[in-house]
Amino acid sequence: MRTIKTILTILIIVTLLFFGTGMVVKENNYTSEVTVNKSLSETFRLFNNRESIMLWCPEIKKIETIEEKPDFTGSKYRITMDNNGEMMTSKEKILAHVKDQKVTLFFDAEQVLKTYNYTFTRQGNSTKILLEASVQAETYMLSCVFPYIKGKFRKVDEQYLSNFKAFAEKQ
Repeated sequence: MRTIKTILTILIIVTLLFFGTGMVVKENNYTSEVTVNKSLSETFRLFNNRESIMLWCPEIKKIETIEEKPDFTGSKYRITMDNNGEMMTSKEKILAHVKDQKVTLFFDAEQVLKTYNYTFTRQGNSTKILLEASVQAETYMLSCVFPYIKGKFRKVDEQYLSNFKAFAEKQ
């Protein structure tokens, strides 16, 4: 009987911690960076080329323009991605676009809200791209889970940056 009480107590504590996480952690932030052996202007141009994005982000299958602004800030797109065999659609809005300096993107991806702030910095003949990411859930249950899978988000974004580096350096 004592063993059962101990197990139940542990299960209750773990459950409370799990559900408490969603009340405490509202936003998951992380950073990542990569250095591309290309000039700042060339790196920025390649990064923002909508036609080539599918070459370094292979999950993207289609990008549709909803609204495009002349300076790109405020532009909106619908992106179709293959997520392990399941097709997902997300909406992207460009919150900031400063040539050769930064791009800030907001994604609404089916109950997942992501903000990506990419900063481009010249380092000699190379360019450093710094990603500051923020991920939030639209539902309470997802907000309970996200802190435990934050590393997965970072890993995917680091892979995309690595893919971009390889793509850009071949150009």
